[in-house]
Amino acid sequence: MVGPKQQQADDHVLMREIILDTETTGFNPLGGDRIVEIGCIELVNHLATGRVYQQYINPERDMPAEAFSVHGLSEAFLSDQPKFADIADDFLEFIAEDTLIIHNAQFDMGFINAELARMDRPAVPMQRAVDTVQMARKKFPGAQASLDALCRRFQIDNANRTLHGALLDSELLAEVYLELIGGRQPDLALVENARMAAKETPAEAAPVAGIREPRPHTASPVELKAHEAFINGIENAVWRGAGD
Repeated sequence: MVGPKQQQADDHVLMREIILDTETTGFNPLGGDRIVEIGCIELVNHLATGRVYQQYINPERDMPAEAFSVHGLSEAFLSDQPKFADIADDFLEFIAEDTLIIHNAQFDMGFINAELARMDRPAVPMQRAVDTVQMARKKFPGAQASLDALCRRFQIDNANRTLHGALLDSELLAEVYLELIGGRQPDLALVENARMAAKETPAEAAPVAGIREPRPHTASPVELKAHEAFINGIENAVWRGAGD
């Protein structure tokens, strides 16, 4: 028989999920292509907490023109970034043992595990990944399942996605994922508690464990303006700061 205290604990179990995306030099991790950016967003009970992980990575190789046209990350810029081996511990600490929400999970997991294999580190089990492409195909048979197509279906504004970026795509995927599971229905008390905690806790007292600077170079005024326009165009964006 479950006692009152145990029942109360069970009622407040926190479910942590990580929205994850990567940018790469190409499509074949076993043929020499490498990760150049990782972006992650933390969800707890389907609510974005504001904790993110974003890191550019030196792929230790050239940047094919086709890949550059997708994400705009040049060989020169990436040459000053840390190598995957330098950030592996921080990345693995952030994702911990929690569920990974990925659009086309086989692609991203293949690259992550190829990088880990180069270090003789254990692979991240594929069973941890939830593939939103498969979710979309099951929910909307025969329909397009690309991230852009799902943004259109759910009326999520992605007008400023002129280039792919791991963190930006994770932000969009967070919106898409919550729609795929039935729409956002967060616990209002949880939301209010998160907002109060954010207001009362000094920024320096609440560091994000294992996370480097969100962006290792200063964003241009054009990029800042475009990103602000993107956020303002989305109603109730899940990653908007709790104090906004």
